[in-house]
Amino acid sequence: MTTRTLLPASLAQRPHKRLVIGLVAAFAVALAAALMAQVSGDRGIPPVASSTDIEVRGIEVNVGGDNPEDARSNGWLEATRKAWEKINGPELPDARLESLVSAIVVEEEDIGPRRYIARLGVIFDRQRAGPLLGGGGDRARSAPMLLMPVMMSGGTATTFEMRNQWQRAWAEYQFGSSAIDYVRPVGSGSDSLLLTYGQTGRRSRAWWNNLLDQFGAADVLVPIAKLRHEWPGGPVVGTFTARYGPDDRYLGEFTMRAENDEQLPRMLVRAVEQFNTIYTRALAAGALRPDPTLELDGFEMTPEIRALLEEARAAQAAEAAAEAAAAARALAEGAAAAVDAPVTQPGQPSASTPTSYTVQIATPDASSFDAALGAVRGTPGVSASAVTSTAIGGTSVLRVTFAGSLSDFAAALRARGWQVTEGTGALSITR
Repeated sequence: MTTRTLLPASLAQRPHKRLVIGLVAAFAVALAAALMAQVSGDRGIPPVASSTDIEVRGIEVNVGGDNPEDARSNGWLEATRKAWEKINGPELPDARLESLVSAIVVEEEDIGPRRYIARLGVIFDRQRAGPLLGGGGDRARSAPMLLMPVMMSGGTATTFEMRNQWQRAWAEYQFGSSAIDYVRPVGSGSDSLLLTYGQTGRRSRAWWNNLLDQFGAADVLVPIAKLRHEWPGGPVVGTFTARYGPDDRYLGEFTMRAENDEQLPRMLVRAVEQFNTIYTRALAAGALRPDPTLELDGFEMTPEIRALLEEARAAQAAEAAAEAAAAARALAEGAAAAVDAPVTQPGQPSASTPTSYTVQIATPDASSFDAALGAVRGTPGVSASAVTSTAIGGTSVLRVTFAGSLSDFAAALRARGWQVTEGTGALSITR
């Protein structure tokens, strides 16, 4: 006869409860570990400290000497002469010229028994060399610009998710003498989550303001390096594109080529120099203006930057006024030619003085923004429209010139299938 012991139901279910609790705890630990893995590890590359000294890179020398040391000394002196000539320095004796040099940067060198072939950089002390170059005083610099270098290789776009050669080229370059005030993130911690390639496609000013405020920047620069390997271990072709601002505006593009992976770091350094030249020229031409839709109240701006900002706002206002004036002239000419025109067709707004109204449109994505813009511009009675704020994923704002009252405008939009909310001189529309 077999004896069975019956346990209470609560006791019989305890092992199962303990198993469930254990699984939940293990899942929580695994999730926490995954989140930590996204922000930990060897991700960051601290940028070098910026110096105000005058640096000249890429000086190539090929000289001889009595021995390796003498050849190298002759090569460094030759590089100093070429660098001084490159920055248009006045003629000086070699002893005086060498006293202006604070460092020699060896980019690449090949030393033979009596020959020295190298690619060098020469750094001149600004306090000693500046007065001779006419650059002893302060000069205008850009507003602080957040730097987001994007590298595209193998179909993947990378910023700070992992260490890469493009990030290193920007981190290790000396920008002390540049007119651009670069804000270079380290790339560690939360940087890899916030500064991604997807961020460059955002248009929300609220999001950008929060991000730029966190890094103490006024705007953003996006240098893109698209690398293509012709075959494994073979030449690398780089297509480089300079963009800036929350609207991802285009500034320029160029192409470079490295014969193999060993030559790639040198090519990227040359690309950084070219990008700095593009951004500096854009600043001098007034194209690198601070975006007036970004909040800049927390920044200490120079008079030059503040003047550029006011100029940008004035240009936008003048453009809107010119569009309104052109629309008024066109409407006046049309009204004069149609004095004896028949009664307005049903559903069409009556002719009157054109008026500009503000229209807020919900734009959850880029396709909805394009569709909304086309629909508003195609509404009968609309003679002109201008986008004053683009917010993909938020609410975009248009300035629309309409021949009629605000109520007539609202009725015309409702007739095209929009849900319209009227305000004081403004409309809010959604689908």
